[in-house]
Amino acid sequence: MDDIVSLEGPLEMFNGQLALRIPLNAGGDRLAPFARGIGTVDGEFLTVVILPWLAEKLRVKDGSLVFVDNKGGKFNITRSAANDA
Repeated sequence: MDDIVSLEGPLEMFNGQLALRIPLNAGGDRLAPFARGIGTVDGEFLTVVILPWLAEKLRVKDGSLVFVDNKGGKFNITRSAANDA
């Protein structure tokens, strides 16, 4: 796949849930097809809710940074090493 999108951003509380909100104009529009089933387009954002089991596995919380990309033709999310600084 030649059209790889890779972004880093913070998790936030949104509608009472931990979520990653990616502006569509910053790459969310290109990531949205890969986030089907886990993400929704809300206005100008792709919103991906981070379920508690995933937050625990990634060791993330409100304000933590994560990386997302579409490598391998799927939506990938990983914890940023910047959280350890």
